[in-house]
Amino acid sequence: MFYTADMLKVFQQHRGDAIVVPGRGGRHWINISTAPNLDVPLGDPAMGGHAAFAFGLALARPDRKVVIFDSEGDIQMGLGILLTIAEQRPANFYHFLLDNECYATTGGQPVPNAKNTAYDAIARGAGYPSAFAFDELEDFSRSLPGILGEPGPVFVAMKVHPEVENKPIGQRRKWMTRTREQVIKDLQQALSESRGRASVAQGA
Repeated sequence: MFYTADMLKVFQQHRGDAIVVPGRGGRHWINISTAPNLDVPLGDPAMGGHAAFAFGLALARPDRKVVIFDSEGDIQMGLGILLTIAEQRPANFYHFLLDNECYATTGGQPVPNAKNTAYDAIARGAGYPSAFAFDELEDFSRSLPGILGEPGPVFVAMKVHPEVENKPIGQRRKWMTRTREQVIKDLQQALSESRGRASVAQGA
């Protein structure tokens, strides 16, 4: 296992101009990302909601890589999204799974069959053309550039250390610095500006 923050620091080096939905890694990613206007932190929506949202972004913006940091708890709540993503085959979609074997945001209750479930095999069986699994940061770091160079959809399962939160939700440190409405406005502006720069470059 490795720590989510350590993995995200590695990912940041290869992020490029991808849109990132940090999902369950959001509280770490907000201090690591160098392109916050291309980040879409949602906080903690209903379990299973991150992947569907990121998938929609990938369909809407096929010109951009879209990266989601999902969790095994979310996937178990909505396995059907894997089938839908695999059927639509968005070539710009990169699905990373943080598997800490528990529901860390609600006190650390164990996820069913946590030790025996191979989420990369589930994704492959659902129809993802490429799926990987890592439990060592060094192996992940070495493989990441090649993974991001593959056409999507790509699924990457990662075993990470649980970081359990036991405080009541109302007493937890607020890590989101923008409202969801502001997040969307910032993303729209960033994408509009990059499209304008591309048009100028093509006309030069």
